[in-house]
Amino acid sequence: QVQLVESGGGSVQAGGSLKLSCTVSGDTFDYCMGWFRQAPGKEREGVAIAYAQLNTKYYADTVKGRFTISQDDARNTVDLEMNLLQPEDAGMYYCAAVSRCASYSYLRVELLRRVADFGAWGQGTQVTVVS
Repeated sequence: QVQLVESGGGSVQAGGSLKLSCTVSGDTFDYCMGWFRQAPGKEREGVAIAYAQLNTKYYADTVKGRFTISQDDARNTVDLEMNLLQPEDAGMYYCAAVSRCASYSYLRVELLRRVADFGAWGQGTQVTVVS
């Protein structure tokens, strides 16, 4: 029911910036939206989570202070602004959504590590960082 389409990936020099967008369609009431990434040979990891009902956001320690997740209601998008990109930030970035987000309560922060809980995924957009 919820459909997600990522865009904005590309190649950027180390220290540069890139903004990813996730176009959302469908009913996302009480959903948490997230950005995940996966590098070759590594597990998919949570990057950022947004819970609009409480206007709360959660970030992986590795991206805190550099990445910002936001929701643009006018464009129906969930964006990820990435600054000071490093080679370890490279990978396929995915937009995802999980329902019944209110039920997680204080565990919402753990959604960064609960990849399997997310029921809707985009196709991914590639981010390459060159030095």
